[in-house]
Amino acid sequence: MFGFKKNKECVLYSPVNGKTISLEEVPDKVFASKMMGDGIAFELNDVNLYAPCDGELTMVAHTFHAYGFKARNGAEILIHVGLDTVNLNGQGFICVKEKGSKVSVGELIAKVDLDFMKEKGINLITPMVITNSADYKFHCIEPNKVVHAKDDKVIYFE
Repeated sequence: MFGFKKNKECVLYSPVNGKTISLEEVPDKVFASKMMGDGIAFELNDVNLYAPCDGELTMVAHTFHAYGFKARNGAEILIHVGLDTVNLNGQGFICVKEKGSKVSVGELIAKVDLDFMKEKGINLITPMVITNSADYKFHCIEPNKVVHAKDDKVIYFE
């Protein structure tokens, strides 16, 4: 009646073109143990990173390897492009949106130089986690699904 309860209805779309993998399969203990939150990961096979939801771009790492979003339902989402990409100090990334920008599902956020990443031997597994996942009930689609950015729903909030 007074809006005290958060409207938690929301869905997250794939931010990349690629294949889904379970978070537990990510070869990084921080993500695999869900220390950063629960979610899903992707084997990236395209250069573009898109907004997974309507909301706000709340964080852009100074090295452009990680992006934070706040969905309209209050969920806080972290997308970490590749593993150990922080060590590249921004090389191989072009960010096209600024922190604080309002974003819509499917809006271009950044571009990744795949050739550069391959040349450097970077693992392009890209986790997407809900950092405040303890506050929400949700489920992810199954692993090993080919997904298309902007089109395929990958996380459903209950």
